[in-house]
Amino acid sequence: MQPRKRSRWLVLSALLAVFVLVAAACGNDDDSGSEATAAPATAAPTAAPEPPDEPETEPEPEPTEEEAPAREAPATQGPNGEPASPSGEIVLTADELAQIQEGGYTAALLWHISGAFTDAVSQGARDAFAEMGIDVVVETEAGFDAAQQANDVETAMALNPDIILSLTIDPVSAAEGFRPAVDAGVQLVFLSTTPEGYTQGQEFVGVVTDDLAAMGIAAANLLGNALGGEGEIGFIFHDAPFYVTNQRDQAFKAWIEINFPGIQIVAEQGLADPATAEDIASTMLTRNPGLDGIYAPWSAGPADGVLAALRAAGASDVAVVTMDLDTNVSLDLVEGGNIVGIAADEAYEIGRTMATEGAYGLLGKQAPPFVVVPAIEVTADNIVEAYRVSLAADPPQEVLDALGG
Repeated sequence: MQPRKRSRWLVLSALLAVFVLVAAACGNDDDSGSEATAAPATAAPTAAPEPPDEPETEPEPEPTEEEAPAREAPATQGPNGEPASPSGEIVLTADELAQIQEGGYTAALLWHISGAFTDAVSQGARDAFAEMGIDVVVETEAGFDAAQQANDVETAMALNPDIILSLTIDPVSAAEGFRPAVDAGVQLVFLSTTPEGYTQGQEFVGVVTDDLAAMGIAAANLLGNALGGEGEIGFIFHDAPFYVTNQRDQAFKAWIEINFPGIQIVAEQGLADPATAEDIASTMLTRNPGLDGIYAPWSAGPADGVLAALRAAGASDVAVVTMDLDTNVSLDLVEGGNIVGIAADEAYEIGRTMATEGAYGLLGKQAPPFVVVPAIEVTADNIVEAYRVSLAADPPQEVLDALGG
């Protein structure tokens, strides 16, 4: 027993003994003349037994790193929260392929814009259609003009295609623009975005895009590893409600925080107009002279602006990571510039998957609501193979020249 507790207990015991003696004396003063029944004073205890020691309250131990709840890795979801299915699951059986080959079907490819990415998607679709015996009767690109896309739908419908593959430029106007195809029973498959109000399995067969979370994770790994897991970085994110870039950006940030605790995001800035990227990066550098790295949400535009700002500031030691293969960032990467890695998707696989989903529609076979293709971590060491897997082509000649090939 602790000393202070023992002393207090003895005092209380002594007081109890006095109380008993007083009570006994009062009992003998009864005026009724009856016999006293109070216990004699000697019946009172002279000392109380010591109570057991009170247990010490031990502080609860802090959870160890192993016991702390683990944060889950980011997971890709569709535009309406649909769970993602891998593109490798989208295949035809031998019997289904034979059935399609005998159908004499045709397809149209109505793209939003031209470029290396669209070319790769188109090539993947054309190769898959060729295997299925489906002729591509028209291919267009709308220059990211929604009105032109509506005209392209009308042009395609004059050729009576059985399948249309497309990326909707404006979901609102696309609902009306693609209505002639829906009314004619054409099998629609979309890349990344869908017309507003359309329901998968009714107006369209399915939607295919990048594994968005995997893209963000790949970018985080590339930058985190390039910095050795330590440093301060700037985070430039796409400041617009577009689920594709939003999920990629969020996954990058989450993965840095989960897997690279030694890296601190010290500057964050949203970007709505790619032309503002250079000014944003310049401001980040001015306010954070110790900056070690920057994340740019995609290559053509934002990453170009970041590189321009770094070159103007002579900041050759600031590492940059971005999304999507493009000539400028690829050349900077292989020349040992600021770019330390590029997260890319398998664009060719997107086209193959979309074409196969079009065949699903012809067969009345249900496609998953949302399908994604794998991501690739691109470095100077694997850039040639990455181009071949992602875009089904070799890198641009200037990139090959810089590699000495």
